[in-house]
Amino acid sequence: MTVRQLHNLTKTINMYLLGYDIGSSSVKASLVDAQSGKCVASAFYPKSEAAIIAVKPGWAEQEPSSWWENLKLATADIMAASAADPKDIKAIGISYQMHGLVCVDKDQNVLRPSIIWCDSRAVPYGQKAFDQIGHENCLSHLLNSPGNFTASKLAWVKENEPELYAKIYKIMLPGDYIAMKLSGEICTTISGLSEGMLWDFAEDAPAQMLLDYYGIDRSLIADIKPTFSEQGRVSAAAAAELGLAEGTPITYRAGDQPNNALSLNVFNPGEIASTAGTSGVVYGVLGDVNYDPKSRVNTFAHVNHTPDQTRLGVLLCINGTGILNSWMKRNVAPEGISYAEMNDLAAKAPIGSAGVSIMPFGNGAERMLENREVGSSIHGVNFNVHDKSHLLRAAQEGIVFSFKYGIEVMEQMGMNVNKIHAGHANMFLSPIFRETLAGVSGAVIELYDTDGSVGAAKGAGIGAGIYKDNTEAFATLEKLAVIEPAHTAEYTEAYETWKSRL
Repeated sequence: MTVRQLHNLTKTINMYLLGYDIGSSSVKASLVDAQSGKCVASAFYPKSEAAIIAVKPGWAEQEPSSWWENLKLATADIMAASAADPKDIKAIGISYQMHGLVCVDKDQNVLRPSIIWCDSRAVPYGQKAFDQIGHENCLSHLLNSPGNFTASKLAWVKENEPELYAKIYKIMLPGDYIAMKLSGEICTTISGLSEGMLWDFAEDAPAQMLLDYYGIDRSLIADIKPTFSEQGRVSAAAAAELGLAEGTPITYRAGDQPNNALSLNVFNPGEIASTAGTSGVVYGVLGDVNYDPKSRVNTFAHVNHTPDQTRLGVLLCINGTGILNSWMKRNVAPEGISYAEMNDLAAKAPIGSAGVSIMPFGNGAERMLENREVGSSIHGVNFNVHDKSHLLRAAQEGIVFSFKYGIEVMEQMGMNVNKIHAGHANMFLSPIFRETLAGVSGAVIELYDTDGSVGAAKGAGIGAGIYKDNTEAFATLEKLAVIEPAHTAEYTEAYETWKSRL
């Protein structure tokens, strides 16, 4: 039954969608009314940031069981708050932290803590594979270097924990693990395999080339299901643990960045989803198989990628974004000033900050800059002309210009950027940031009120056929603001000055 058909029935019929977002800091659950598209209840656990186990420097692990326990707590909260009948929940969607590795035996017991996304132990394994298989070979098949992704993490386990490795029945991503706990079934998606460097785009099949190189048996890869499809049903055991109805279908799963794009209704070539917190992400959709020869971006199968329709998510991550703005607030702005007041002060300076440029790259090496660690720097200051307002504006412009630099990499891959979708949060709360990004990119910016768990719920609605497509699923998505490009010549001139100083 579609939403349209439902509208024709009595309003006493309830139809809910349940979305989970399995993050490294918390697990969030949201219950969405399928008809209105509104979130009726949400909760997250733990209330303080979840622990990350670091046995050695550069390691980062979490117990998958902790995700499940936090999911149970969040589910209990939303069911209590909504007073929803579990039988009215028609589908479940899952978003999850990307690039993690979960290993289970034949009885679905977890064999070791999950090696999560920010663990760097596999870097030398991925680099060696990249060099020995050949850069062009890797990029043309995997669209990325094997890098520090899931396949390389498994290679580390194979070499360093051979007895444990011998017990592995299947490997999974964090979202696959949650789906297994819910249903008792083990499966994955093409999008999921691609984020682990386990999908070969040239062959449209699991990445045998990399599996052979690492000596990994293909049987460890889970069965593949479409992203939007029935991927299992809630088991009797899970229903009893969670207070859900047995048989509720799981109909969507995706990594957090593709899912964030879905949450913002980004499905088509040329559309971009962007976030700008401490670090920044630009995630664009590409309609043809392509890659960056310098491997400055990550490319994965987007949620709506199929063998018949190429839809790739190109992910650009910039470490130094909002962290620069917060540093300016602490060290440059007047004491005790709010971010809103800081924006007002920055707005007193003209576009281009009267010639001042700031490089925002003070938060470690930047992949976009070919893993160089250039640091942050300030250029063009004249002591007789410039004051706090110029520095504050230049910081925000510098962050935006780093986004533009990354967008140019995407454009070189064939992406024609015309629209940027973002949540109304973090740096996107700043008018200067928004206007600069629209002006320098030439793209329209649309700001929305959504989050990952709500997006996962709507993804489940698409997968269950409750919504016929993404247009229907996101028809109720609240658009908070639209920023049209203006003053493009001035912003472009300031950007070219900034780029010349990089």
